[in-house]
Amino acid sequence: MDFLTLPVIGKPLWMWAGFMLAVAALLAFDLGVLHRKTREIGVRESLVMSCVYISLGLGFGGLVAMQLGATAGVEYLTGFVIEKSLAIDNVFVIALIFGFFAIPPALQHRVLFWGVLGVIVLRAIMIGVGAALVSQFGWVLYLFAAFLILTGVKMLMAGDKPINLENNRALKLLRRVLPVSDRLEGDRFFVQGVDPRTGKAARLATPLFLALVLVELADLVFAVDSVPAIFAITTDPYIVYTSNIMAILGLRALYFALAAVLHRFAYLKQALAVLLVFIGGKIFIADALGWEKFPAALSLSITFVILTSGVVWSLWKTRKIATAGV
Repeated sequence: MDFLTLPVIGKPLWMWAGFMLAVAALLAFDLGVLHRKTREIGVRESLVMSCVYISLGLGFGGLVAMQLGATAGVEYLTGFVIEKSLAIDNVFVIALIFGFFAIPPALQHRVLFWGVLGVIVLRAIMIGVGAALVSQFGWVLYLFAAFLILTGVKMLMAGDKPINLENNRALKLLRRVLPVSDRLEGDRFFVQGVDPRTGKAARLATPLFLALVLVELADLVFAVDSVPAIFAITTDPYIVYTSNIMAILGLRALYFALAAVLHRFAYLKQALAVLLVFIGGKIFIADALGWEKFPAALSLSITFVILTSGVVWSLWKTRKIATAGV
């Protein structure tokens, strides 16, 4: 069993294997036990599952702190909080996609489940590439930092521009390349039918599959922000990847809990924009002050203040809407 102690990207193989086995067990339990049958997930169940996944994420952070030290634990927690917060912004886009394709609530969990599987692989590739670049070229961190600052500023200036999926280039390409069914076929991604373009028998992609592809593409876009953001906190690939995945695992439950109240988080995007500017800027601040690294505890504290301010301000500004809906 000595091979389990072999180093893989800076950590023993057993640490990576143990984490992936735990993730696989969670997904198997979710799909094979909790949601074996296609059904609608209620808000109450969603909130319970969100609390469970958040508790598991925080608990894993405790294991990280025990195994790698308190600083590593704080870095993990910061990455977890940032990724979870950015995931809330992703929920807005997912809700738009489901609305556009008229995906009923009972089928949304299937899309999100397979979406999470794709995210696990996609994030592994992106983080692996990022870790290789950072280890070989230290200056890449400054590019990440500058990118985060520019992204944050762009988000602040852009405001809340509506997204028109009908003109989405990826969707147009999918419809051009794939024969597509014009209606849902239960929980199936593909069905046998007649290609409307050729009149011949063909395997047709359903709107459910198109929704899945767009959800995956949406995560790719958000990963371009979140992965550099966590690399700006720590360059340890194990902490970067585990904090990412533990935050994303609860995205499905979080979606069903928040989908009905997204309007109450109207100013969260601005808070996230400020957070991205801070995360990118702290690398330059540390250099200017002669610090080896921006203190992890201070970074976590400022992150909490920014996000809490955004949530509280959003809830305050939309209180009349909430009262009117009662």
